[in-house]
Amino acid sequence: MTSVTAMRTVGELLKSKKPDIQSIGPKASVFDALVRMGEKEIGALMVMDEKDEVVGIISERDYARKVSLKGRTSRNAPVEEVMTPVAEMYRVRPETTVEECMVLITGKKIRHLPVFDGNKFIGIISIGDVVKSIIAEQESLIEQLSNYIGGKYV
Repeated sequence: MTSVTAMRTVGELLKSKKPDIQSIGPKASVFDALVRMGEKEIGALMVMDEKDEVVGIISERDYARKVSLKGRTSRNAPVEEVMTPVAEMYRVRPETTVEECMVLITGKKIRHLPVFDGNKFIGIISIGDVVKSIIAEQESLIEQLSNYIGGKYV
């Protein structure tokens, strides 16, 4: 039987995604962030300053918990007041395995993981990316085992 493939890494996962990173400035309104998320059909944006440095992340959940539930409006609340600051973000490295991401996502109840190579931001993965990768890996393993049981490997 051929060897079972090793767990995919975040770096490999990022290579299979579009390199399109969506971001917004910290002074923009939460409404503008929500519009951009809606247009791109995504659930989070990286918040980047004028030097293209990451200062935080804003998600639909941030909106629900920090704007809507507190009686504020998305049109007058700046992103920087509701985002998760960079110092509080959970993040991963390119060498982090998809399995480790799943543990972090489920354990911390988060949906998006920014990816940093050292201090350099290189992408973002979502719970959907992680789940799809794990399912694809399991399907491959099932096929390998079926072929082994069926006598394809001699």
